[in-house]
Amino acid sequence: MKAYWIAHVTVTDAEPYKLYADAAPDAFKRFNARILARGGRHAQLEGQGKPRNVVIEFESYDDAIACYNSPEYQSARAHRENAGLADIVIVEGV
Repeated sequence: MKAYWIAHVTVTDAEPYKLYADAAPDAFKRFNARILARGGRHAQLEGQGKPRNVVIEFESYDDAIACYNSPEYQSARAHRENAGLADIVIVEGV
């Protein structure tokens, strides 16, 4: 069953965030993830939103969790720590 990594992000420092954005795809590639949405036009219909929204598809929930915990992603994530505010959730598909 597929799983989806959903992130809502506010970038607060563009330079280190770019380092994150350049490095994170290495982890996604390792786990055969597919980016379905990244940025772009959106409508916040309810609740508090953030300006950047990302949806990444994985073949399984376990793959999505493993990707997040992977050395490749954690190395990329270190660039994002002080460069943005992120809410990230992994959801199993139906």
